[in-house]
Amino acid sequence: MQPVPCMDFKPLQADQVSAWDRAADVLIVGFGGAGACAAIEAADSGASVIIFDAASGAGGSTALSSAELYLGGGTSVQQAVGYDDTIEATYGYLMASNAPQADPEKVRAYAEGGADHLEWLKSLGVPFKHSEYPHRAMMALTDDCLLYTGSEKAWPYRDQFEAAPRGHNLEVEGDNGGPLLMQLLEAAVRERGVAVVLESRALRLIVEGRDDALPVCGVVVRQDGEERYYRAERGVVLCAGGFVMNSDMLNKHAPKLQRATIPIGNPNDTGAGIQMAAAVGARLINMDEGFVSLPFYPPASLTFGILVDGNGQRFINEDVYHGRVGTLILDQTWPVYLVVSVDDYADYETVSYLGAPIAATGETIEELCVELGLPEGALETTIETFNTSAAQGEDPQCHKHSDWLKPLTAPLVALDCTPGRGAFFPYFTLGGVDTTVNGAVLNEAGEPIPGLYAAGRTACGVPRRGDGYASGSSVGDATFSGRQAGRAAAQTGDTA
Repeated sequence: MQPVPCMDFKPLQADQVSAWDRAADVLIVGFGGAGACAAIEAADSGASVIIFDAASGAGGSTALSSAELYLGGGTSVQQAVGYDDTIEATYGYLMASNAPQADPEKVRAYAEGGADHLEWLKSLGVPFKHSEYPHRAMMALTDDCLLYTGSEKAWPYRDQFEAAPRGHNLEVEGDNGGPLLMQLLEAAVRERGVAVVLESRALRLIVEGRDDALPVCGVVVRQDGEERYYRAERGVVLCAGGFVMNSDMLNKHAPKLQRATIPIGNPNDTGAGIQMAAAVGARLINMDEGFVSLPFYPPASLTFGILVDGNGQRFINEDVYHGRVGTLILDQTWPVYLVVSVDDYADYETVSYLGAPIAATGETIEELCVELGLPEGALETTIETFNTSAAQGEDPQCHKHSDWLKPLTAPLVALDCTPGRGAFFPYFTLGGVDTTVNGAVLNEAGEPIPGLYAAGRTACGVPRRGDGYASGSSVGDATFSGRQAGRAAAQTGDTA
């Protein structure tokens, strides 16, 4: 991670602009999934639109992703495959998994609008196959659509809400969903006559007036080494990503995330949009939260193993989503090991993303424990307790589903899942600007800042906790919130 140059995000007063270089109804900062969808909706609402990006092409972090979209409530694909998912089940799961930070209004809108949002994407040519990928996996590398991408089938959620697969993959083979989605969204943006300005870095906002309510009316942009001034007749939408590539912001707001190993995002995820908004009084929330993954499956058979901390104790039901495991590992007594039978170790070395080195092997449980050097008798007792319960199809300690329960039998392998010892721990931020459902940016008093909107990871949206995250909720939320913000910005005065 490269140091981020210190920038002055203090807003510029409009009366200090001697001449405007260009104007449009809506200005959008960032051409990833959120920005693209904001531009499409603003243009379809009758607004003239200019969209900026510091990179030389569209894409942002969306193009780097698998582009799963976490959508529920009875989408056309869910119905075609045979799942009777409901809005209430989707809402309940998202509220519970993101509690206590969950925003009821945003989650309600997202749950109620999920099915329609999928149809909107399909209307732009985004392809989704009416099929399911039924395996436990990080992603579907086939062109199948539906798969479980959260902890819906794991405790404690399985006892509270009817489970359904809500991860929607594009109809494309391999990990190619992100590039395809952005290709189609960019085409839709250009078809609408939106002015696209690339290799142009937004520096700060322009405001009118000098009282406490500072209406945002433009953006200062650096192009070709010069500062240029763009006026927004109706609103500015910030879709500039999160701050995972800004070590100073991470140190200040989310130092815990840096215990993980690999920041996930594009080079411009430096928090510039968040800082631009904060400079005009925006309230920042949830800034200490982030996604952290331990991609310990595939192979799915590793789920039969147990995760233990430095005291030889289990701390999680291993059938949960990999992001829940990754987040909780940061809170454990290190080291952390995944103990599994050789049979279930299977083809780990050829299909896993984990990269965790082998810490120990043992022809017997005792031999494995000696090699690991954990407190005497601790791991032996843990395995004995687990095996006794697993043989009866139960897990009273951690509540792993019976589908993934069986006694651990020697020979055994222990994978070292301690952060910093070789295992892959990707992470990104989940905090940002506080906004309304429609993307209006709120100040410290909870009031909308006139003319300013935000979406995607610049805003704090539906996904709010690493231990409750589900794959697809970032791209799903970014595209959904981008639409809301673009539409609201195009409709003058709509900040509800």
